[in-house]
Amino acid sequence: MTKATAAKRSGPQGPRAGGGAARDGRGRIRRDGGAWFLVLPALIPILILSVGPLLYGIALAFTDAQSGRTRSTQWIGLLNFQDLLHDGLFWDSFRIGLLWAVGVTVPQFVLALGLALLLNANLRMRWLARALAIIPWAMPEVVVGIMWRLVYNPDAGILNETVRDLGLGDGRDWLTGLATALPAVIVVGIWAGMPQTAVALLAGLQNTPHELHEAAALDGAGAWRRFRAVTWPAIRPVALAISALNFIWNFNSFALVYVLTSGGPGGRTRLPMLFAYEEAFRYGQFGYAAAMGCVMVAVISVLLAFYLVGRLRGGEEA
Repeated sequence: MTKATAAKRSGPQGPRAGGGAARDGRGRIRRDGGAWFLVLPALIPILILSVGPLLYGIALAFTDAQSGRTRSTQWIGLLNFQDLLHDGLFWDSFRIGLLWAVGVTVPQFVLALGLALLLNANLRMRWLARALAIIPWAMPEVVVGIMWRLVYNPDAGILNETVRDLGLGDGRDWLTGLATALPAVIVVGIWAGMPQTAVALLAGLQNTPHELHEAAALDGAGAWRRFRAVTWPAIRPVALAISALNFIWNFNSFALVYVLTSGGPGGRTRLPMLFAYEEAFRYGQFGYAAAMGCVMVAVISVLLAFYLVGRLRGGEEA
């Protein structure tokens, strides 16, 4: 091979024109800014629709912004947050939000795990069962809320009709009773979110090697022992991730509960997002509602930090 031929072959493989990286005089890789132009189409909508409103809402929390065109907005510092510390209604809604999030997330995970194990079994018409299982997930929350309002209807709802047919009483108004409103809404939340959790767990189950189950069965391990020794360690990362996400999503719920009860009766189902919505759009207290949003973002950030630290420690131990 001549030197000219070698130069021709090595020339295009040197510092590439328009490439993403090149080497400097010391042999280190120097990256240019060409890659940023590739991600800008995805970053711009995120900055405009997510980061921008978030920063604006944080700034609004330190003002006395209210509805009305002629009213000027003043900077008041931490006054909104000081008022929140003494607002019993807000902390009641925060407590209800935690009860709702835990009450939905825990049963949702247990039922979804059972559904995922069932759908992972070698059953006839399994494809049809999987398709039917994700129907609640595919339905919009508003449609789910309207459908369950018909189920809970005190006069002609299927639930009260079933109670009457079984001779268990005359039924009751589930969504307006002080003792039944929150449990009734929690049932709807479990039903609506269970398919998403089941799909995630099913994906983890399908990634578990069948050889491990076969080896455990040959060693005489029963179904429960195989689940503890083989299945659960394999799906544990997926289970922790989807549970953490479900808790955050449930804590931030709005549309489903708003359609079902609008926060009633007597505030028994008034979640923090509903309370902030009422303060902003019913009473026009935009600054105060923004302060509530900041508190909820801070709480969720702390929960995410604990979750990420746990995942990192688990990865290091592994």
